[in-house]
Amino acid sequence: MHTQTTITAGLAPDLRPKRVALSALPVIDLSPMRSGMGKNALAREIRDALINIGFMYVKGHGVSPGLVTRAYEVSRQFFDLPQAQKDALGIAQSGVALHGYTGFFQENTDPEKTRDFKEIFDLGRPAADGRVRPFFGPTPWPASLPAFRDVMERYHDEMLRLAHHLMAAIALSLDLPEDYFAPMMQEPIGIQRLLHYPPQDQVADDRLIGIGAHTDYGCLTILSQDEVGGLQVLNRDREWIDAPPLPDTFIVNIGDMLQRLTNGLYLANLHRVINISGQERYSIPCFFDVDYDTVFAPLTQFTGPDNPARYEPIVCGAHKWARYVAAYPHLRAHAGSSS
Repeated sequence: MHTQTTITAGLAPDLRPKRVALSALPVIDLSPMRSGMGKNALAREIRDALINIGFMYVKGHGVSPGLVTRAYEVSRQFFDLPQAQKDALGIAQSGVALHGYTGFFQENTDPEKTRDFKEIFDLGRPAADGRVRPFFGPTPWPASLPAFRDVMERYHDEMLRLAHHLMAAIALSLDLPEDYFAPMMQEPIGIQRLLHYPPQDQVADDRLIGIGAHTDYGCLTILSQDEVGGLQVLNRDREWIDAPPLPDTFIVNIGDMLQRLTNGLYLANLHRVINISGQERYSIPCFFDVDYDTVFAPLTQFTGPDNPARYEPIVCGAHKWARYVAAYPHLRAHAGSSS
């Protein structure tokens, strides 16, 4: 067992190890989670990455490159559809399920400062009980692209499988049992997103960029990005660093829930997208969370007399819902429908 996290939590502030201002995201091989060999070393690497920057590239993930390629093919086909066909699948029509198309400037992640120059298609699973509720319900599929649904459902299934492996690895990194999160993932929230960012000739400030600076709302994001690049992550020196695409990797970052669980030891970090490549940029993030009603609060091993709890208990799904209500004007009519 590795004990740095539990020891760190009990140290006085002047005795705690310094966090490192990384100039690049670490690359971590996940294959030990499939082979069973080397899990402790993997857990240490994950812990260091999530303490220092909250982001990492992952390889050895087991996702077929061919499936990723097909996902990009159908994504480009979707965003190339006539605007009227995309608008007919508008996300507002799905109500609280939040599945469908979102046009340019209709979702803004930093609305007080930035307009997001992107368009989106979100898909997900229906609820096991058939009810439409926040983040669960039918997805409106484009009738003119018959392969789209099959490819994206298979891709989303792979992301959910990978997310379970990642949550087990993160549990080990926190000196918790590997199956610690399993009871919280009986019907986890999963939002599979497709993104298209047109190029910008120049960017004078951050009032209009691909996506404004933000942290992610839940537990994990698993991001595939095309060869264009444009993702930037804030390091510990408050400098923006590039996170360029690396072949056969995903970028994984944690969100607000895991920062809260670790009382701030793990970092839900700010990131943004600026596409000045001169090319269209496409990316495919999957936002993964535990079950809607799961309560997250700082674990006792990350608190103590010199390190009191910084966060009140919070319901995972309700927190995520509130962030979406702030970003999507059409949800304000449903603001009380949070369960």
